[in-house]
Amino acid sequence: MRSVPRARVPGPLAPFADGFRAELDRLGYTPLSREFKINQMAHLSRWLGDQGLGSGDLDGLRARVFSVEFLAVRGRPLGSRALRPLLDWLRREGAIGADPRVPGGPVDELIDDYRRWMVTERGLSARTVGRYERTASRFLAGRVCLVGGSGVEGLNGGAVTAFLLSEVGRGLVPGSVQGRVAELRSLLRYLYLQGVIDTELAGAVPPVPGWKVTGVPPRMTAAEVRALLDSCDRATPAGRRDLAMLMLLARLGLRAAEVAGLALSDIDWRAGELVVRGKGRRADRLPLPADVGDAVAAYLMDGHPRVESRTVFVSTNAPYLRLGSRGVSETVRRQCIRAGLAPLRAHRLRHALATDLLDHGASLMDIGQVLRQRDLATTAVYAKVDHAALRELALPWPVTAR
Repeated sequence: MRSVPRARVPGPLAPFADGFRAELDRLGYTPLSREFKINQMAHLSRWLGDQGLGSGDLDGLRARVFSVEFLAVRGRPLGSRALRPLLDWLRREGAIGADPRVPGGPVDELIDDYRRWMVTERGLSARTVGRYERTASRFLAGRVCLVGGSGVEGLNGGAVTAFLLSEVGRGLVPGSVQGRVAELRSLLRYLYLQGVIDTELAGAVPPVPGWKVTGVPPRMTAAEVRALLDSCDRATPAGRRDLAMLMLLARLGLRAAEVAGLALSDIDWRAGELVVRGKGRRADRLPLPADVGDAVAAYLMDGHPRVESRTVFVSTNAPYLRLGSRGVSETVRRQCIRAGLAPLRAHRLRHALATDLLDHGASLMDIGQVLRQRDLATTAVYAKVDHAALRELALPWPVTAR
């Protein structure tokens, strides 16, 4: 087995490199993954040195500014999630004095107030709050690099448009850009209502063109779904985990975020049911089919690592963290490639269940109940894939005599 070269850490964090390396070994990182994290530490330490800062100057704001500048220079993100193991360890060692995620500077205080406003005044779910907070932090951290303070000084429509253009430049699809628009409008609305800015800039956020239900949902056949499920290696813990997630997506039509949020307490094995916590803070109790339950049980009994978290699905590599919706979708994409299929997102399995039910004679109202969709108009898009029924509605093509 080839030895892994040890990454070198220059700058103010150099004295902590060996200690952090030992901590990563304790957490179960492989040598290659361990040195990858040490290399991230080296980037941060080098940046601190270039700014004339020491390890004790590192806080939440400076970590976010570093992430923004790293993305601008390197073209790839190195955000708070990647740096969290390092920052947490430095805090425990007393090297940075306080939890960098605890408010300490003007931006931290503003973000903390914004978070409370979203929870208490808007009643948003934790997932939505986290998404809105990440966009707000990135926007304000970029502004701090330009104007200092909390980033709101001199804020105008041009700054808002420039941020959105930079987001588009990252290659986001139209749906993701629409999400950024909503997130930015929320922040600007909060800033105006709280008197932080004098101008109502939410209306200055340019809209993103897009119309719902204009296209035909792409079809994924039952044979393709079966091939996807069969691609999971049931002999490995990762394969058993992936199969359990895919079964929940394909057989119950769960969303990626709903699979990621599933907790052990949500499964009632005796009753054969599980609680799904979906959009709008809904909690729906669904029957747990035997084959889905078998797949989940196989993973929990022989594959789930021994961790304190009560989340069902966690990462397969140390540190064993809860999978997010992006991790669930990435699993679907990876297994599609392994099965010889075109790479797909997790939501395609939800569509596949709906079209399969339609093929077997289910009504749109039945499909809406299975997918837990409140608005029948959302379910009506699946009528477009029923070509046999649509053919009967088609008018004859007019023919003109020559």
